[in-house]
Amino acid sequence: MKTHKVKNMEIIPPKNDSGTWETAANLPTGGGITICVGKRHSGKGVAVINLIEKMGFDYCIAISPTMKSNKEIMSRINIEHVFEDVDDLTIIDQVKKIVEAEAEDLERYEEELKEYYKTMERINDGQFLADDDLMRFYSGDGFKKPEHRWNGRKPKIACIVDDCLGSMIYSKPRKLNALSTFSRHLGQLKKGGSIGITLYFMIQSYKCQTGGLTPTIRNQASQLLIFKTKDEKELIGIAESVAGEIDIDTFYKVYNYAIGDGKNFEFLFIDLHKKPNHPSPFRKYFNEFIIVEELK
Repeated sequence: MKTHKVKNMEIIPPKNDSGTWETAANLPTGGGITICVGKRHSGKGVAVINLIEKMGFDYCIAISPTMKSNKEIMSRINIEHVFEDVDDLTIIDQVKKIVEAEAEDLERYEEELKEYYKTMERINDGQFLADDDLMRFYSGDGFKKPEHRWNGRKPKIACIVDDCLGSMIYSKPRKLNALSTFSRHLGQLKKGGSIGITLYFMIQSYKCQTGGLTPTIRNQASQLLIFKTKDEKELIGIAESVAGEIDIDTFYKVYNYAIGDGKNFEFLFIDLHKKPNHPSPFRKYFNEFIIVEELK
């Protein structure tokens, strides 16, 4: 096949992806959507909380009617907002407002910091300042720099959606679909970029006739945690959902290796957006990369 290259028409990608951040070498990239599928008592909560701990989020938002019964494991992470009435469709609006408030507070801080340095420069130069300008940054101990909860950086926020199968937020999914689609772009900043939010869906059934994860959410997934299932149709559904990234034969190979007999809460972790330094998108638990070429 012959080709003819055209000058000055190369694609130039952005330097930074909106709503994502760098993480430690063996962790997934920050941002995105993680779906964890497993039956009751499979270990979903333990796996997801361990991952959230390692990711180093500043705080979490929880959408779950069972937070109190899971208090021991959930207490290991900083959960600042809990929404228990999962039939209340305004929950999604409230989550968005939390992230947007973080963007507004960061921009407030950056503007105040500019004004602070201008004021200090004028004072040092001996310029006249009106009383209002002087008092803006003055406290009883002298002039004080503006403060920001995260010291001028974007906070890392996770949102956990757990035990919501059959709820109204799943049954009437328009708002949840929108949250999933635009999660990286929530809390947009005037200078560019956004705060973003990372979503973790813990669910017992990957595909459900009503009241479950929609195709919109499933298609947005960055990572999957898959526990042992005896439902062959569900497993086929998961395999088909990732077929664009992974062929079905490979999926079954890595699934069978990772799960084994399933007696020790084993799960298959699939990173659909793996880092270049990772030897494989597949892992058993989080600590064992599965090299497909070496599987027999």
